[in-house]
Amino acid sequence: MPDTVTSQAHKSPGVTWYLRAFVTLVTAIGISVLGVCLILLYQTVRTPVSQVERLLVVTPGMGATELAERLVSQNFAGSEWPIVAWAVLSGTAGSFKSGEYLIPINTSPAQILGKVSRGDVHQRRVTLIEGLRFSQVRERLARKKKLEPDAALMSEERLLNTLSLEPASLEGRFFPSTYFFTLGDTDTSILKRAAQKMNEELLQAWEQRAPGLLLEEPYEALILASIIQKEAMLTSEMPRISGVFHNRLKIKMRLQTDPTVIFGLGPDFKGPLKRSDLKKDTAYNTYTRGGLPPGPIALPGRAALLAAVNPMATEAFYFVARGDGSHHFSKTLAEHNRAVRKYRN
Repeated sequence: MPDTVTSQAHKSPGVTWYLRAFVTLVTAIGISVLGVCLILLYQTVRTPVSQVERLLVVTPGMGATELAERLVSQNFAGSEWPIVAWAVLSGTAGSFKSGEYLIPINTSPAQILGKVSRGDVHQRRVTLIEGLRFSQVRERLARKKKLEPDAALMSEERLLNTLSLEPASLEGRFFPSTYFFTLGDTDTSILKRAAQKMNEELLQAWEQRAPGLLLEEPYEALILASIIQKEAMLTSEMPRISGVFHNRLKIKMRLQTDPTVIFGLGPDFKGPLKRSDLKKDTAYNTYTRGGLPPGPIALPGRAALLAAVNPMATEAFYFVARGDGSHHFSKTLAEHNRAVRKYRN
């Protein structure tokens, strides 16, 4: 009996050593396999698949599995499981931001996951340029793909109420600039931003107005700025053109500016402007009516706004286009008539 116990006691350390060695070996193999799998996973999600720039749309509430399916279906990734595994390991799963994403050429699945988790959505743009009428602004917005047509479906009266513009006018009320938008944004949101920007720019210009200015309120400055914008081809001439108009307003002389006449003739007018058109009385005909017209005729830019409230001191009462973008300025009607014959004949 003692011999049996002694024999088992001698065998126990050997069995324990073999057991420990087996566990160590299995653990090492497991770690090695896991390491190889992680390396393969890393290489897979870091290897670009798509060779074409395309757009990816992530819908609200989309999870890792659904996103992986979409990436594979759109050829941004070769298989789904590496996407799901990497999303979990990287902590991006559950943090995807919905929206439209522009995926450049040679973007890896891991980079796509990072972009979607950051919400680095694709920014589209629309540019409103100086001199546009509101009808042209609407047309420009309507041509923009992925911009929801909200304002396009409204009457002008309803749109005025939506934008809360005072005085109640849509003409000239949107600052010419480039505006960015994302998938799902509406044309109304662009107009709201542009109207707010115009209001800010107009008030800033008004605060910088010259002492003793004839204009009584910012809206009058907006009206005059829109006329200056349509008359001037060169920004450098805007203050001088403003000076001419202020000279006329000061002595209650009619502005006699063609762009207001054209505006008053309506959107169907195609030109050229004839003498008979100058006699057609409308609210905007500054040949038949004195003072400023009742509202702006186009979108003025910052330079025109500043020129309207800071006219250049000049003795000129007339100007005529030379044909190269510049104008000839005259003090007297006789001098002006000679310039007209010179540059228009």
